[in-house]
Amino acid sequence: MVAPRQRVGFDAEALAEAYLGERGLQPIERNVRFRGGEIDLVMREGAEWVFVEVRARASSRFGGAAASVGWRKQQRLVMAAQLYLLRRFGQRAWPACRFDVLAFEAGEPHWIRSAFTLG
Repeated sequence: MVAPRQRVGFDAEALAEAYLGERGLQPIERNVRFRGGEIDLVMREGAEWVFVEVRARASSRFGGAAASVGWRKQQRLVMAAQLYLLRRFGQRAWPACRFDVLAFEAGEPHWIRSAFTLG
């Protein structure tokens, strides 16, 4: 049985994947888990790999969905992305990549391209 909060997250990820797909991104994987971090969506835009964090909030109170991706969460995403790239490409050169956030505020998508970097 899935908790209501988890259901909201799963639904938001499905909507995000469709939304980004309609804008030309190619889905690669969903819910990639590593110890200490998870990547909601792995997608590609041309040769660039895109790691997408999906957030959903009913309102923008307390800073909203995008603001909830703070420094600590960013660090976990970077670590997970590095592990993903290492697993996928090993010691070969890694492709160009970026971190996007797709935040749903009261059901409306807000896509933040290159929301943060590996640094």
